[in-house]
Amino acid sequence: MSVTYPLGFRASGVQAGLRSTSAPDLAFIVNDGPDDVVAGVFTTNRVCAAPVQWSRRVIADHKARVVIANAAVANACTGIDGFADCQCEAEHVATLIGCTPHDVVVASTGVIGVRLDMPAILAGAGMADRALNRGDDANTSAARAIMTTDTVPKMATIDAGNARFGGIAKGAGMLAPQLATMLVFVTTDAVVDPKEFQSALAKACDVTFSRVDSDACMSTNDTVVAMASGASGVSLTGDVLVEALTALCASLARQLVADAEGSHHDVKVTVTGATSTEAAVAVAREVTRSNLVKTAISGNDPNWGRIVAAVGCVPESVAPFDPDKIDVSINGIKICQSGAIGEDRNRVDMRPREVHIDIELHAGNAEAAVWTNDLTHEYVEENSAYTS
Repeated sequence: MSVTYPLGFRASGVQAGLRSTSAPDLAFIVNDGPDDVVAGVFTTNRVCAAPVQWSRRVIADHKARVVIANAAVANACTGIDGFADCQCEAEHVATLIGCTPHDVVVASTGVIGVRLDMPAILAGAGMADRALNRGDDANTSAARAIMTTDTVPKMATIDAGNARFGGIAKGAGMLAPQLATMLVFVTTDAVVDPKEFQSALAKACDVTFSRVDSDACMSTNDTVVAMASGASGVSLTGDVLVEALTALCASLARQLVADAEGSHHDVKVTVTGATSTEAAVAVAREVTRSNLVKTAISGNDPNWGRIVAAVGCVPESVAPFDPDKIDVSINGIKICQSGAIGEDRNRVDMRPREVHIDIELHAGNAEAAVWTNDLTHEYVEENSAYTS
C-alpha cells in the first residue's frame, strides 16, 4: 500500500499511450474527503514547467481534490500552449471527478520542450477515472505511471498515532536540492490546519528531499504535493505532524538515492563540528557535488584528498573552520586526521553499497547530512542517450 493506505483516497495508473512502451504513464490520486486540504513545494528553477505554474495557483487556497500526473513528456518550455494544455486537463478531470478545475493538481515528467498528446491525455484520464480503487494494484500502478528512468517504484507508509500517511515518488536523475527534487505525492487521513500543513511539509522537505543531491541538476518540474482527507477524524498538529511527514519523506528520499541513475553506491556525507547547520549543509553539499569524489567512490577508492579539497572550496564566510583541524573518516576509518594523513587508507572497505563519509570540522556544535551516489559509466551512457 501507499497513497491509498490513509482513509479517503483512491488511486490508479493506466497506459495512455504517452510512452513508446506498454508501461503505465498516467496516474490519478483522488481525495474523497471529507476534507480537501493540500500543501505543495515546487522547484525553484526559474525555467519551470507549465504544470508547476498551474499547480502553484491551485494550492494557493490550500484546497485540492485530485492529482493527475503523467510520464514521458514534461510539458516544460511549451509556452502559453503548454499552460493551456494544463487547463484543458484540469477541466476534463474536474468533469470526471465532480469538482472545479482549480481543485485539480497537474504534474508531468519526461522530455522537455515537447507538447503533450492531449487526445491521449484526455482519453487516458477517462481510463484512470474508471480504474480508481484502493487496492495494492492501484498503488503500484500509480507509482509506476510516474516513473521515467527509475528502475523500481517508490512507495512508503507510516502511522502517526491513529492517523495514516502514504506516499509515492519518482526520481533517478536531475536530483538537486532546491526545496523539492522530484515528483512526490503524499496522502494522510489526519485532520490538519491548512496553513500548518503547508509549513510542516516545507520543513519535512528541507531535511529530506533537500538533503538529496544526486547530480546537482535541478529539474523544471519538481513537485511535492501532500493531501489530507481528514477521514480518520484524528487531528495532528505541531511537532507530531512535522515528524510524521518527515519520516515518510525520508523513506521516499532514501529510495530515490538507492535508484539513482547508474549508481553502485549510496553515499551519506555527514558533517559535524560546524558553526551552524547552514555551514554543515554547505560543506556536505560541496562534497556530494564533487565529480572527483563521486568517481573515486565508483572505483572503490577511499581518496580522502579529493574530499578535503572539496571541503576547502566552501568560502570561509559560509563555513568558518581551520583546515588543519579537519578529520575525515570513510566507513569508520579515520584516514585524515587534523588535515593530514591518518589511518592506513587500505583498511577502508569500499565494497558495501552504502558508503559513509564523516567530516569533523572542529569549529562548532552543528551538524548535517546529505545523501548522494557515485558517478559511474552507466550514468554517462544513460544520460547521453536521453533527450531533454
